[in-house]
Amino acid sequence: MKIGMCMFLWTTSVTKKHEKLLVDIKQTGFDGVEIPIFEGNPDDYRRLGALLDRIGLERTAVSAMGDPSMNLISPDTATRKRGVEYMKWAIDCAEALGARTLSGPLHSTLGQFSGNGPTAAELKCSISSQRAIGDHAGKHGVTIGLEALNRFECYLVNTMADLAAHIDAIGHPNIKAMYDTFHCNIEEADPIAAYTKYRDRIVHIHISENDRGVPGRGNIPWAETFKAIRRSGYDDWLTIEAFGRSLKDLAAATKVWRDFSETPEEVYRDGFKHIKSGWKKAA
Repeated sequence: MKIGMCMFLWTTSVTKKHEKLLVDIKQTGFDGVEIPIFEGNPDDYRRLGALLDRIGLERTAVSAMGDPSMNLISPDTATRKRGVEYMKWAIDCAEALGARTLSGPLHSTLGQFSGNGPTAAELKCSISSQRAIGDHAGKHGVTIGLEALNRFECYLVNTMADLAAHIDAIGHPNIKAMYDTFHCNIEEADPIAAYTKYRDRIVHIHISENDRGVPGRGNIPWAETFKAIRRSGYDDWLTIEAFGRSLKDLAAATKVWRDFSETPEEVYRDGFKHIKSGWKKAA
């Protein structure tokens, strides 16, 4: 098992100016960080990867699609094509970074709603888009971890059952699932069963408290969660995802209107201790 920290708490564009923070994350005990991919080019991420190598941090990657002109489930062929091209760019950047997984709500436009649930036509468009993305990801050694979001952020896939069924329909070895404790806490009647039942599709896990704050301070059933993950044989990333108000656009997208900790340092330092302790107790 590896413990990671998502950089969303501070930025959507990690650069050398974050070196001091990255060093402290490493000294706290983290194995790696999750790097947002929203701008730049592969050379930028190659340089960032070299910096992380020097610090001794491994890495995963995360992104999202907020532009309706790139909606992967649109009935418009040109719109879907732009979305696929965006994903190809993100995959190229993830490869240059040295990340083998790229996760997030990479299936539809974040925050865009039709007023109804997903249609058969939208799901069909998604399958076609994801297969094209999976082909590119496979050529570059990257696995996509699609994320089921709560009903207030997307409508295509809200539960792990929805996500697993869609991944099965896509049927591509490089298109898998991500499990996020925050979203499952909202949408699942039994978040633990939702993990256990669909474990074989899951390639990445976000450790996120019910209020998006410090893991361990809220109402997520952590003891049961860690026990289920450990007993399942999962031996990959447990990455803390938390949000604050420092980035106006990201705070608006995640509906964060107040602070959930006294300092960002508390999030990753206390969060790291929480995961280490919970994992040990789950043995």
